[in-house]
Amino acid sequence: MKVLLLGGTGEARELAGVLVGGGVEVVSSLAGRTSDARVPVGEVRVGGFGGVEGLASWLREHPVDAVVDATHPFAASITANAFAATREVGTPLLVLRRPGWVPDPDDNWHWVDTTSAAAELLAGLGTRAFLTIGRQGLEAFAGTGLWTLARCVDPPEPRPTWCALILARGPFMLADEETILRDHDIDVLVTKDSGGPATAAKLTAARRLAIPVILIHRPPLPAGLEVVETVEEAVQWVMRASHSPST
Repeated sequence: MKVLLLGGTGEARELAGVLVGGGVEVVSSLAGRTSDARVPVGEVRVGGFGGVEGLASWLREHPVDAVVDATHPFAASITANAFAATREVGTPLLVLRRPGWVPDPDDNWHWVDTTSAAAELLAGLGTRAFLTIGRQGLEAFAGTGLWTLARCVDPPEPRPTWCALILARGPFMLADEETILRDHDIDVLVTKDSGGPATAAKLTAARRLAIPVILIHRPPLPAGLEVVETVEEAVQWVMRASHSPST
């Protein structure tokens, strides 16, 4: 059994470890957008495939029994390319997506569909913003006129002059998140609905400090995809695929 695992997330690393430990040959593909990325066990390739045709060509040259897309919930283009390429080649595809966050009754959340919509809503909710959306999409907030703090794993290029930067990688602790919000007098938080526990502490900190949160909806998945939410479910799917007559 050989699996191409589109990774970069904690779930992808966990899944690679379980599969390799169970005797499955795993090739993990990392986009290479983050420096010093955490490397999973098994074979690793870094860099994009070159769109749908590039991935389809790779699958023909390196046949695998299945593809598991365990990329970030906002990696929409990778998922769309994987869906189209696997359909073209005839390789089974599973998407592993951790559940999104669910608001607590005391949360003050405002949902939007895009970073541009978040920037438009921002000025009506506060004057000192904390952006935790990663480096992509930051420029949408450059014209808000608000004092802004942005947290990224790697610095944006070119480095913005209109906001202060924190370079850090999760997981983040609740006490540290509260300290950031208090020390910088943050009164509005902007984030993506990434889900998972590694970066959820900021939402708890915002709730405790009665700070409103703007959450950006996940991009929709292509219709017809098979999706699971846990590593355990993904392992079960791979095991079933290994016994399928078509593999």
